[in-house]
Amino acid sequence: MKNIIKLSIEYGLIILAVVILRVFVITPIEVNGRSMEQTLYDKDIMILNVLGYHVKGIERFDIVVIKYSDEYLIKRVIGLPGDVVEYEDNKLYINSVLVKDVINTGTEDFSTTDMLEDGVIPEEKYFVLGDNRYNSTDSRALGLIDKDDIKGKTNLILFPIKHFGIVK
Repeated sequence: MKNIIKLSIEYGLIILAVVILRVFVITPIEVNGRSMEQTLYDKDIMILNVLGYHVKGIERFDIVVIKYSDEYLIKRVIGLPGDVVEYEDNKLYINSVLVKDVINTGTEDFSTTDMLEDGVIPEEKYFVLGDNRYNSTDSRALGLIDKDDIKGKTNLILFPIKHFGIVK
């Protein structure tokens, strides 16, 4: 009887550890749609790092998962709080300084000054874009993203195997 109780406690602790890990640290997420193409593809399965972004923070060009209405969107962070973001002639400018973008797809000209009176992204807000800039519903349509709506970072593709690896 003691062995059964001991074994039940051990298995219970293992199950509890897996649930905590799954809910609070890492969880699988599926790419839905074509907005991140050339980097991520529809139906790719990735690992969402829930805890890591709270520790390290959100950085420019991170790929993040956003809760928007009843769905999860995967986008790339372009503008941070305090930034003015502009794209002109397919070149990215942050605070009027040319910045090398991580992708080579084009996009129409736009600026956060089109969205905000002074163009400066407020605290706790982020400007995000899909990597498939011509086919993405992102901050240009949705507006700035609240920090609380960012559920974590992702950069590891698990499936399909031909896409397996870390995304830069």
